[in-house]
Amino acid sequence: MPGDAPFLTDLQMAVMRILWERGSATAAGITEVLKPSRGLAQTTIATILSRLEKRGVVRHETVARQFVYYPNLTEPEATRSMVSELTERLFDGDVTALVTHLISAREFSRGDLARVKALIAEHESRKERR
Repeated sequence: MPGDAPFLTDLQMAVMRILWERGSATAAGITEVLKPSRGLAQTTIATILSRLEKRGVVRHETVARQFVYYPNLTEPEATRSMVSELTERLFDGDVTALVTHLISAREFSRGDLARVKALIAEHESRKERR
């Protein structure tokens, strides 16, 4: 996946979350998990998995005449890639503009702000040690 930003739709992310959580799954297994909330047919899930495989996001092995799918990237890799793409598309790559938008777009609790400050301090500390 290097260099290829796998922007995933909401449904693709739902499928990937199941694969990340379980490590592997069949189309039938994923359908079973998603059916109560989304009511999708197994053929729809199979199509999504096929498209994800063409993009290199998942791979499959045949086990007992069924395709068992495995994630080809981790959740942090997917998140990092999608946030990078979002930053490029909406903010011309300006990370400061993204952070400014996030901070001004919603209410932050004191705890949230403290965590963000701690992350910034940790990042600055790591940079100074290099």
